[in-house]
Amino acid sequence: MHIVYPVHPNPNVRAVVDRTLAGQPNITLMPPVDYQELVYLMKRCTLVLTDSGGPQEEAPSLAKPVLVLREVTERPEAVDAGVAKVVGTDPGRIVGAAEELLDDPSAYAAMARGANPYGDGHAAERIVEALERQGTIG
Repeated sequence: MHIVYPVHPNPNVRAVVDRTLAGQPNITLMPPVDYQELVYLMKRCTLVLTDSGGPQEEAPSLAKPVLVLREVTERPEAVDAGVAKVVGTDPGRIVGAAEELLDDPSAYAAMARGANPYGDGHAAERIVEALERQGTIG
């Protein structure tokens, strides 16, 4: 397994991450990535571990299970849909949840369904159609 970790630029965060993880052969530490790079990485990963809201929203569309490294999430829709799981910050709990997904194909498949509770990606098309029907555009 190889871990790719875009590290937050906060010097306090970076210092802890560097002290703990730098030099590990199976971990790539990198600066924060832009949206396109994030999607590129998520498309190619097996699962996403994050405390950030963006990946919680994007990963389900890519059929990637999300482990939320927080005690609560402001995006409960993904948890309710079964494509994300809040695992908190306890290392044992995080490792246990990740191991379950990596070792149990049925647990992985249950979360890797490509179901996005935030929409189907066609909102802009529907808005244009509605505006055209109203004669606002077109």
